[in-house]
Amino acid sequence: MTHFLVTEENPSGHRLEDILMLIRKDILTRALKIADDRRPEATHVMKNNMRILDLISDAISLAEDSSRVLDKSFGNAAKGGLPRIGKP
Repeated sequence: MTHFLVTEENPSGHRLEDILMLIRKDILTRALKIADDRRPEATHVMKNNMRILDLISDAISLAEDSSRVLDKSFGNAAKGGLPRIGKP
């Protein structure tokens, strides 16, 4: 069973892209707090955060694309019922 994502056992779960967007927002909030800190440690962390944000943005795009494909082919998962693909 998943803890966060929508499944048969967890119909009130979240879409992957929604979780990733929340994580991206949290990272941005934290990054703003160190934006003016020029210490080497802060610039190192900022550089890592920028890379992570880019990777998360790519993951959001992929998750949204998967949702579009599944919605187009099998209907909206939010309606419940059997899994759209894979084993029940």
